[in-house]
Amino acid sequence: MAWRALGKKGICASLTKALAVTSRDTIASVSKCGFEDSARALSVSVRYLHGHCYTTAFQGADEDLEFLAKRRLVRCFHASPGLLAKRGGGRDDDAIGVKSSRREKSQKGKFSKRKKETRPPVETPYVPPKLKRAAKSLPDKTIEIFEGMTILELAKRCGESTATIQNIIINVGEKADSEFDALSVDIAELVAMEVGVNVRRLLSEEGSQILPRPPVVTVMGHVDHGKTSLLDALRQTSLAAKEAGGITQHLGAFVVGMQSGASITFLDTPGHAAFSAMRARGAAVTDVVVLVVAADDGVMPQTLEAMAHAVSANVPIVVAINKCDKPAANPERVKVQLASEGLLLEEMGGDVQVVEVSAVSKSGLDRLEDALLLQAEMMDLKARIDGPAQAYVVEARVDKGRGPLATAIIKGGTLVCGQHVVVGAEWGRIRSIRDMARKMIPQATPAMPVEIEGLKGLPMAGDDIVVVGSEERARMLSEGRKRKIEKDRLMKIEEERQKMVEESQKTSEEEENEDVDVEEKVKRVEVPIIVKADVRGTVQAVSDALKSLDSPQVFVKVIHAGVGPVSQSDVDMAQACGACIVGFNVQDPPASVSRSASQAKIQIKLHRIIYHLLEDIGNFIVEKAPGTLETQIAGEAQVLNIWELKGRSKAKGPDVKIAGCRVMDGRLTRSATFILLRSGETVFEGSCTSLKREQQDVEAVGKGNECGLVIKDWFDFQVGDVVQCLEKVKRKPKFISSESGAVRIEC
Repeated sequence: MAWRALGKKGICASLTKALAVTSRDTIASVSKCGFEDSARALSVSVRYLHGHCYTTAFQGADEDLEFLAKRRLVRCFHASPGLLAKRGGGRDDDAIGVKSSRREKSQKGKFSKRKKETRPPVETPYVPPKLKRAAKSLPDKTIEIFEGMTILELAKRCGESTATIQNIIINVGEKADSEFDALSVDIAELVAMEVGVNVRRLLSEEGSQILPRPPVVTVMGHVDHGKTSLLDALRQTSLAAKEAGGITQHLGAFVVGMQSGASITFLDTPGHAAFSAMRARGAAVTDVVVLVVAADDGVMPQTLEAMAHAVSANVPIVVAINKCDKPAANPERVKVQLASEGLLLEEMGGDVQVVEVSAVSKSGLDRLEDALLLQAEMMDLKARIDGPAQAYVVEARVDKGRGPLATAIIKGGTLVCGQHVVVGAEWGRIRSIRDMARKMIPQATPAMPVEIEGLKGLPMAGDDIVVVGSEERARMLSEGRKRKIEKDRLMKIEEERQKMVEESQKTSEEEENEDVDVEEKVKRVEVPIIVKADVRGTVQAVSDALKSLDSPQVFVKVIHAGVGPVSQSDVDMAQACGACIVGFNVQDPPASVSRSASQAKIQIKLHRIIYHLLEDIGNFIVEKAPGTLETQIAGEAQVLNIWELKGRSKAKGPDVKIAGCRVMDGRLTRSATFILLRSGETVFEGSCTSLKREQQDVEAVGKGNECGLVIKDWFDFQVGDVVQCLEKVKRKPKFISSESGAVRIEC
C-alpha cells in the first residue's frame, strides 16, 4: 500500500538519491579489479524501475564509474522488469524489495489459466545446420541454342535463375536489361559454358536464301573391298595405286562431276578396324552412305560397323556390290547376308537400293550415279546460301610453311576469306580458302569440301567451324571453350583416379580373403608411348588402336599425341617418362634428333602402314609383359620296380622306398614337383629327395632312360604307378591379329 501512496515520481526521486550514494560508496570501496563483482552487486539495484533508466545516478563519478556504466549497464537500460520476467531473467523487483501488485499478477481475469509450474530448463540438443548440397556439374547435359533466344529461355534450358544468367552476361561485357532481351548465339554459348552445360548450335534459316545443294556421299565398307578403286573409276583417277600398302588411311573429300552434269561431294573413309572414329565422322556429316561390299567376300566385320554408323546417324544407305566381274562373285549371297543383318533391300520389299558394279571394268557406274541422284532428289536437299557459314572439320594437319590447316565441309551459309572463325577451342582469321584441287577460291558454299588456312592452333577432327563478328569475340569464345575442356579433363582424371583407388582397395581385400601365392601374383606393367602422326584423324586412330592393346599384364599409356614429325621435345619427354616414340606417316626425324634418341636409348618406331605399326608395337608390348607362371607336365615315368632300404642308422634317417622308373615322355627334374597317379587318380603330390641314374645323383633324366626316384614322405609305391614331373613355366602373352585388322593381346 505504501508504494501506491507515494506515487511513481516520489519513488523515482527517492531511489535516485539512494542509488547514487550507494553506487559511489560501493565503487570507492573496491579496487579496479573488483569491477566485475561490483557490477553484479549493483546490477539489480541500478538497472531499472518500471522501464525508466537512471543514468543520472552516475553523474559526477570518476573514470572507473564511467567504465562500469558503459561496460555493464548501458546495454540493459532499455528493458523493463516486465520484459525481463517474460524472458525468464528472474525478478529484479523482488531483489530490491518491490513486490508486484495483485492486479499485475492477474491481468487476465478470474478465468485465466493457472500458470504452469516452473521446471528446470532442459538443454535443447544441438542440431547441426543442413548443408546445401553442392551444385553438380552437368557435363552430360546438352541444350540447343540459336540466334536470338531470350535470357529467360536460356535460363530455363540451363536450369538456372534469370538473375544468375544476367550476372554472367554482364561479366562477359554485354548488356542484360531485361529477361526478354535477345542474345547472340555466341553469348548464349559462353553463358552455357559458365554454368557447365554443353551446347548444340541450331542452324538458323529464317529470312535466308534457301537453294538446292549437292549431296554429300560417304563411301564406307570393309578393308580391301574396293572403296577407293570405285571412287577412282568415278573420278577417272588412280588414287588407290598411290596409297601406302594399297589401303586408305585418311579421310578424303572431293567433288565428282557426273555425266549428267550434276556434282556429288564424296568422302572416302578407311576400312581398317583402327579407323572407326573416322568412319563415324564421315557418317555424321553425310547425306547418303554408299555401303561397298565385295561380291566374293560378302559381309565382313567393318561392313556391319559401317551399317551401324549409318543407322545411328539416321542416314539412308545405297548398297554397291563391287567386284562382280570376279569368277567367285556371288551377289545373291551378299543380298541374303545383308537382309539377315536387318537391311531391307528394294528387291525384298524395303527401301534400300542395291547396285551391282565393278570398279575394274567400270560396269554399273551409271546405275550407281542414278541411284545416288534419285536418293538426293527424294531427300530434297537444300541449304542456306547467304549469311555466316557453319562447317564441319573432317581432317586437320600442320603444314611446315602454312601452319595449321583444316579440311572442312560447309553445312550452311557462305565462308569468306577474312572472316574470324572459332573451330573447336581454336580461333583465327581465314587467310585463304582452297578447294580440293589446291586452287585458291574467294568463298565456299554449302556441300563444298575446302581447306582453310589462318588458325592459331590445330583443331580436332570433328569440330564445328563457327563464324563470329570480331577478333575479340572469337578470342573470348575460344578461351571459354578451352576452360571448359580443361575442366572436363580434370574431372575425368579425378574420376579415373577414384576408380583406380576403389579397384585397388577391392583387389587388396580379395587378396586378404584368399590365400594367393606371392609368386603367382602378376604385376601389371605400364608401357608409356608417344604418338606422332601426319593429321589429327590418324593421331586419334593410332592412339585408340594402341590403347586397345591393353591386357591384364600390360597397360598402354599414351602420354602425348601430336601432329608432325618427331622433334627434340618428344625425345626429351620420352627420356623423362621412359617412353617409346611411335611415328605414323611422318617424315624421318633430323639427324640431331635421331642421335639424341640413340644416346638416350629411346626407341623411335616409324611406319606408313597401319598393319605394320600395330604388329611392331604388339610384339614390343609382348616383350615388356612380365608373363604368368603356369604349371605344366614336363615329363612322365612309369614305376617298374620297388626297392626298400631298411635298418638305416638314425643319422642317415628312417627307412625309404625307391621307385625304379622309366621315363616315357619328356624329362624328370629333381627340383620339380612330382605327382603320383594310380589308376588315373592322384594319390600323392610332393618333392623329390633323391634322383639317381646308375647309382649317380643327377639333376634330370631324359626320355627312354631308367632312374631311381625317392619322393619325400611317400612309402607306398606300386608297380604300374605313373609319376608326373610338374614344372612352373613363365608364359608370355600373344599378339593376335584378325583378317579384319582388329588386334589384341591374349594372355
